Amino acid sequence: MSGELAHCVAVDRGRGNGQQEMPPRPGIRRPVIIQGGMGVGVSGWRLARAVGLAGQLGVVSGLGLDILLARRLQLGDPEGHLRRALTRFPFPAVAEQILDRYFVDGGIDREAPFCAMPRLRLRPSRHSSELAVAANFVEIFLAKEGHDGLVGINYLEKTQMATPAAVYGAMLAGVDYVLMGAGVPAEIPELLDAFAAGQPGGVTVTMHGAGAAAATSRVSLAPKAIFGVHAELSRPQFLAIVGSNMLATYLARETRTRPEGFVVEGLAAGGHSARPRGPLILDPQGQPTYGPRDVVDLEKLRTLGLPYWLAGGYASPQRLREAQQEGAAGVQVGSAFALCDESGLRPSIKRALRECAITGTLRVRADPLASPTGFPFKVAHMPGTLADERVYAERQRVCDLGYLRVPYRTVSGDVGYRCSAEPVRAHVRKGGQPEETTGRRCLCNGLAAAIGLGQRCPTGTVEPAIVTIGQELSFLPALTGPGRDGYSAREVVDYLVAGSEAMVTQT
Repeated sequence: MSGELAHCVAVDRGRGNGQQEMPPRPGIRRPVIIQGGMGVGVSGWRLARAVGLAGQLGVVSGLGLDILLARRLQLGDPEGHLRRALTRFPFPAVAEQILDRYFVDGGIDREAPFCAMPRLRLRPSRHSSELAVAANFVEIFLAKEGHDGLVGINYLEKTQMATPAAVYGAMLAGVDYVLMGAGVPAEIPELLDAFAAGQPGGVTVTMHGAGAAAATSRVSLAPKAIFGVHAELSRPQFLAIVGSNMLATYLARETRTRPEGFVVEGLAAGGHSARPRGPLILDPQGQPTYGPRDVVDLEKLRTLGLPYWLAGGYASPQRLREAQQEGAAGVQVGSAFALCDESGLRPSIKRALRECAITGTLRVRADPLASPTGFPFKVAHMPGTLADERVYAERQRVCDLGYLRVPYRTVSGDVGYRCSAEPVRAHVRKGGQPEETTGRRCLCNGLAAAIGLGQRCPTGTVEPAIVTIGQELSFLPALTGPGRDGYSAREVVDYLVAGSEAMVTQT
C-alpha cells in the first residue's frame, strides 16, 4: 500500500464506516471521449468549449487559474472575454475588486514583471479565496458559454490547499464533471455534496515534519462567510483518475468516497504518472520501470460496477473500439488535443512538438525527479526549456507561485511551507533534505511559461518553459498532412469516432 493510500485509510477509519447506498442520479450524460485536463492553461476554456461543442466532454485544467486570470488581466484582456465573464460572476463587488487590482487597459509594458500573487496557505486570505473562486468560475463560464455540451475540470489531489475554493468556483459556473488524480481523492464526493447543499466544505491536508498525532490539518471554504450568501448548486459528477485496482476498490467501497466513475491512466499518458509499486528501479534512460502489479486488472475493475474510461495511448479509432470491447465507456485523450489549434500551448511549441514527433526526433522521458510532488512527470526534451540541463543550471531557483508547496510543522508547532524546487538553502532551512532538491524543476513557473505567461525576471529574461506530453503520438500522421500547419479539436473528435458509434449517452 502506498504511503498516501495508507494514510487515507487511517484517516478514514477515524470517521466511521457508513454503508448506505445512494440511488443513481437521473439524467447523467456520459461521454465516450474525455479530453484530458493538461498542464497549466493547456486545457483552457477554448479547448474545452470546442470539445463540448463537438459532443464530447471538454475538460479545463484547474491548476493555477487564479494566476492565469490575474496575468491575463494585466496583459489587458484584449478580446474582453475575461471581463465579460466577470460581469456574470454572482458577486459583482468581488469581480469589481479583482478588476481594480489586476486589469491594465492596454496591458503592462513588455519588460514589466507580473505582480506578486497570494500563495496557497492553510488559512488563505479573503482575497486569495475570492480570486480562486472567481478564476474557476470564469474559466468554466467561458467553456460552457453558448452551448449545452459537457464541460469538466481537472484538479491535482496534491494541491489540497487550493481545492475547496477552486471547486466552489467551478460549481458556481455549472461545471458538469470534476476529475482528480495525483493522489487519493477520497474526500471529493463529500466536498461536492456539501457545496451542492449550500454548506461549507473542506478537505484534509497532509502535513510534513510532524508526528503521527498531528500529521494532517484541514482547509475549508465557508462561502456564506465570504460572499454573504450561498445558494444550493448543481452537483457535478466526479471521476477519480486511478492507476491501480487497490485505489479504485478503496474509493468505491463506500458512498461517501465513491466516484461516479474512473479514468484509468496507462503508463503512456502525459503529465504526472503513478509511482511504481515496490522499489524504484530506473531503466537505461533513467525512467521508472513498471511491472504487472502496476497494470490495472480491468476484469476486477468491472466488478465495482462503475463506468470507466481508459487513458494513455488510446488516440485512435481502433483503440477506442478496443477500449469499448473491454467494457470501457470510452477513452480519455490528452496529447492529440494538446497539439490542436485550440490548446493553450504557445504556437511555436506546438509546431516544434508536431514536427519532431513526425520526424521521430522527439524524446519524451518519464522523469522521476522533475516534479516537486514526487510523482514521475513526462517531460519533452526541447532546447531552451527546463529539460535542457544548461537552462536548468542557469535558472535562478525561486518559488514565487507555490502551488506545489507542502505545509509542515516546525518543532515549536508553527506551520511553514516548503517546496523541493525552491532555493536549496531555503528548503534545508525549513527542515528539508538537500538531496530532495536534486533535479527538481519549478513546474509552476515552467508550465505558465509554456502557454506564454512566464514571469519576467529582474535579469531581463523570462522564466523558461517546461513541456509535458504523452509518449504515444502515432495519431499525428492521421491528423496532419502536406501543407497543413495544424488541426482542430473537432477534427480530433471526428477522427476518433470514425467508423464507431461513439457519442454522448444518456444513463
